Amino acid sequence: MENFTFWNPTKLIFGKGQLEQLKKEVPSYGKKVLLVYGGGSIKRSGLYDQVINCLSEIDVQVFELPGVEPNPRISTARKGVEICKTEGIDFILAVGGGSVIDCTKLIAAGAKYEGDAWDLVVKKAFAREALPFGTVLTLAATGSEMNSGSVITNWETNEKYGWGSAVTFPKFSILDPVNTYTVPRNQTIYGIVDMMSHVLEHYFHLEENTDFQDRMCESLLTTVMETAPKLLADLENYEHRATILYSGTMALNGILNMGYRGDWATHNLEHAVSAVYDIPHGGGLAILFPHWMKHNLNVKPERFMQLAVRVFGVNPEGKTATETGLEGIQKLRDFWSSIGAPARLADYDIDDSKVELMADKAMVYGEFGNFTKLNREDVLSIYRESL
Repeated sequence: MENFTFWNPTKLIFGKGQLEQLKKEVPSYGKKVLLVYGGGSIKRSGLYDQVINCLSEIDVQVFELPGVEPNPRISTARKGVEICKTEGIDFILAVGGGSVIDCTKLIAAGAKYEGDAWDLVVKKAFAREALPFGTVLTLAATGSEMNSGSVITNWETNEKYGWGSAVTFPKFSILDPVNTYTVPRNQTIYGIVDMMSHVLEHYFHLEENTDFQDRMCESLLTTVMETAPKLLADLENYEHRATILYSGTMALNGILNMGYRGDWATHNLEHAVSAVYDIPHGGGLAILFPHWMKHNLNVKPERFMQLAVRVFGVNPEGKTATETGLEGIQKLRDFWSSIGAPARLADYDIDDSKVELMADKAMVYGEFGNFTKLNREDVLSIYRESL
């Protein structure tokens, strides 16, 4: 494995009834709070009222930015930045899923930046400081509650990119599984696919001597696969919601990938698709990841074989590494289909009319991927196989 330094400053506050911790955590950051949330589900569930009650008890002034989109827009982040600068906001509280948190990260950094916040996303500038912010998580999926990464969409230009900075870790994140009870079945499925994809992105790397990291990844995948069908059969089961919620956080907080860099090409492929078609991120990953795997199986067949045997229970006897790996890829596809995830871009009425445009978006920074580099022909091939 490579040399590494692990650092994650986010305080994780997990469990039933932990929202009360807001009254302890927020006051140290100031008196003016910007509350950021999505399309109104937190109001329907009653969580909004609970948050407002907690904040009123500590005598802070609350400003609000509702309406963060599932693929958060730069236009919405700009509104948040303007509120922060105009009102002198001290602290931002994100209440929602990964999209709300991702938008909040850009607002926090943009509030301390003199130019347009989009500069930070496209790497024209780098975030050197940010307003402090915390999160109350309502959806198990992205892991944004305990990392510094963010993904933002510019719908006017059909661009969607990931970015991040050492200054965009949440100060704290409150994870109460009860707050995920109202997540609809389809969004629960997309979250499960997303967290599994994060683990798989870690898993496909070229470093040696990562036995412990491999086992952690395999364990998390196995746990999610065992729990997912149970959760989908009982969406208000506390234990199953807790397992999936914790798994989503652990999948992308840096714990699993100490000492190596994963691939992340499939996320780049999906960002280009949803930048053009605005499809759910988890749905796009469910479609694309098995095709990325097939496309790159020959890079390191024994890696795919290890995954197939340890996670999917494939019997390798009498089979080559490639044959075993292919069987594992099919079992991944079968599992995602069994829980209701899409399998083809056609499931979202996507045809080949904008494949070239999607490839343009994916290739904006040139060849990408760490397990292997994808060029334009690779990208086009994966997209076409996914139709």
